[in-house]
Amino acid sequence: MELLFVTLISFCIGLGARYALPGRDTYGVALVPAIAAAVSAVVWVGLTWLGWKFDGGWIWVVSLAAGAVISLVIALAVPRLRRSTDDAMLQQLSRA
Repeated sequence: MELLFVTLISFCIGLGARYALPGRDTYGVALVPAIAAAVSAVVWVGLTWLGWKFDGGWIWVVSLAAGAVISLVIALAVPRLRRSTDDAMLQQLSRA
């Protein structure tokens, strides 16, 4: 049950990052929240396999922080990458 909670909380963090940061017109609505939720779930499962207790505080902090950091990185990197590839494609199509 805690895995569900950490996934939903991380999805909401990713959703907040999607709307708080500029460039959201370059990617889909669910990209950043879905990646944040997936990363938090994978980190949570990995930490439980390493023996961390699911009712401990640090597993929550580490899992949610991992999702938040990844959502920030994705929300900042995707628009820059998308704009550069779109410009390159425009230049390539303009030459033809």
